[in-house]
Amino acid sequence: LILIGGFVQLLAGFLSFRKYDHLGGAAFLTFSSLWSSYGHLLNMGTGNTEGFTAGSVAFLVLNAFLMVLASSFNVVLLCVTLAMELLGICFLLFTLENLPLPFETVVLIIFSIICLYGATASLANCMFGKDLLLMGPPLFTVRSSRKDSQDPPPCVCPKSHCTSGLRAIAELLNTGAVCGVPTDTVYALAASCKHPQAIEKVYRIKDRPQEKPICIFISNLDQLRAAAPPISPLLWEFMENVYPGGIGCIIQKGEWLKKLGVGAGYSRVGTRDSIMIRVPDLTVLVHLIDMTGPLAVTSANPSGEVDSTHHDMVISRLGHKLEGVLCDGESDEVVASTVVNCTKIDESGISIVREGCVPAGKVMQIFERVKNR
Repeated sequence: LILIGGFVQLLAGFLSFRKYDHLGGAAFLTFSSLWSSYGHLLNMGTGNTEGFTAGSVAFLVLNAFLMVLASSFNVVLLCVTLAMELLGICFLLFTLENLPLPFETVVLIIFSIICLYGATASLANCMFGKDLLLMGPPLFTVRSSRKDSQDPPPCVCPKSHCTSGLRAIAELLNTGAVCGVPTDTVYALAASCKHPQAIEKVYRIKDRPQEKPICIFISNLDQLRAAAPPISPLLWEFMENVYPGGIGCIIQKGEWLKKLGVGAGYSRVGTRDSIMIRVPDLTVLVHLIDMTGPLAVTSANPSGEVDSTHHDMVISRLGHKLEGVLCDGESDEVVASTVVNCTKIDESGISIVREGCVPAGKVMQIFERVKNR
C-alpha cells in the first residue's frame, strides 16, 4: 500500500510537470517523499524519531504555504494540500506517540480518495488533451498591476517567417491595400502596381510631395528580360552585377512596363520618362512580389523623418494608416538603398542620385569593371 501510494504521487507529479504545472508537480513529488518517509517510520516503530518530529513540523509549515498557492490553481490541488496537512499532523502525532487510530484511518482514506481522483484526472486530461475530469476553478486569481495583455495592433501584423502571414499581406496588397514590408535595407511601404489608388494612398500616408517619384520592386532580373525593355548590353551587364541588392537603377520608362505587370499604376510610378527599378536581396520580400507582381515601394516613414529600422517603428508611426505590416524584426541596414541614374549609361556613364547603404565609390568600381570588360 505504501509503495502504491508513493507511485501514485510520483505519477501525478510527472503529469503535472508535463502540463507545465510546476506547482502541482513540486507538490506531488514532495508528498511522495513524505509518503515514503511515513512508510519508513511505520517500519521503524516508535522511538528514535526526533528527526522525523522536526521534519514533520517543517513540512506542516511548508505545506501551509503550498495550500495558499494551490488555492489559485484548482480545487483538486487545494484538497490534496489540505489532506497532506492532515497527514502531516498524523505524522507528527505518531512521532509523539499520541496518534488516535480512528483519526489516522479517516485521514488516510480521505487522502487516498483525493489522490486517486487527482492522478486519474491528470492522466486522462493529459492523454486526451482536454478536461474530461474536472479539476475545479481557482478560488482566487492573482491580479497583475500591469495590463495582462497589450492593446491590439492598429492593423494586421503577421510574422514574416509564417507562410500564412505572407499570404495575408499578399491578399491585402492584391485588393488595393497599403502595407509595411521589410526590405534588404530599411522597412518600406508597398502598394500593388495594379492599383493606382493604393499608390496615391502611399503619398497621403507619408505626406510625400507629389513631385517625388515612387520606384518599383521586382523579384528577379528574368522578369525584366521577359518584358523586353530597350536596354543596352552595358546596362544589362551592370544590372546583373548590382541585382539583387541595395542599389536601384533609374532607366528609361516605356510601354514595356505593362508587360512587366505594372498595369494601371503605370502613370503613378516613376516620372514621365524614367523609372527606378530594384531587385531586393531578401527572400521574404521576393516571395511576396512573386505573389503580387511588381510593387510600388517607398520608405516607411513620414516624409522628412528618419527611416524605420524595425516593424515596431512602422506600426507606431504609421500603423493606424495601414492595412497591414509584415513583421520581420530588425532591418538589415539603417539607411535606404543607393540610387543610380542609368538613363545615359552608354553616352556619359552613370551618376549617383542618392548614396545609401552601398557607398558611391563601390558603385563606381562596379561600373568601371563592367565597362572595361
